[in-house]
Amino acid sequence: MQIYRISALSDNYIFLLFDVAQKNAAVVDPAEAAPVLKKLEELDATLVAIFNTHHHHDHVGGNRALLNRFPDAIVYAGVHDRGRIPGQSVELNAGDRVQFSDRTAEVFFVPGHTRGHIAYYFPPVANEPGELFCGDTLFSAGCGRLFEGTPAQMVNSLSQIRALPDNTRVWCAHEYTLKNLKFALTIEPHNPDLQARFAQVQAAKDQPTIPADLELEKRINPFLRWDDPKIQTAIGQTDAIATFATLREKRNQF
Repeated sequence: MQIYRISALSDNYIFLLFDVAQKNAAVVDPAEAAPVLKKLEELDATLVAIFNTHHHHDHVGGNRALLNRFPDAIVYAGVHDRGRIPGQSVELNAGDRVQFSDRTAEVFFVPGHTRGHIAYYFPPVANEPGELFCGDTLFSAGCGRLFEGTPAQMVNSLSQIRALPDNTRVWCAHEYTLKNLKFALTIEPHNPDLQARFAQVQAAKDQPTIPADLELEKRINPFLRWDDPKIQTAIGQTDAIATFATLREKRNQF
């Protein structure tokens, strides 16, 4: 299974999964159809599946046009997004599994950003890392805004991601990394891993920073470290949920 990162809209990423042998493809969160169709044409590939993480338009905006071109493609999304995903044909629950190419993904229910948000996790095989497609739940050095969920829900969702193996690549759906790092440094200005990552991203200018490395995220992302005494001391909280909620509010205002 090969993974192609496709830029879309102003700062979105679409991910195209490609089975080289079968010439089949699946797409994760197609914000728009045109760049996906272009890549499919380059690969001479047939689209067989659309994996949506949540209902926001910048994640499902290309569904209909892609289905017009590939009417047999199966649209997967969470059961709690019923009626909100264009063309949805399969409703997924936590623990369900979906297959593409030679890989099988586990479905995680990760509400917080929205009430029906899910993520797709392909465990590592052979020498390949794990692959996590998490939509707007986790970003590099950040996390999604809470539009329909609560801090407690988001902490539970991020806890599931934090528990994944270190050798997991995080394919998040927006290029927010530089601003997230700038915010993280206001919380932990003396974190050497954070300083190094900021310098690396800043030097790379407009180069993509995704996929992110989960092992590194566990060291630099304040939204994965709500129970770290250093983070709690920095913002004057001791409770995990209150720490996360305060971090999220500070990031909203940043």
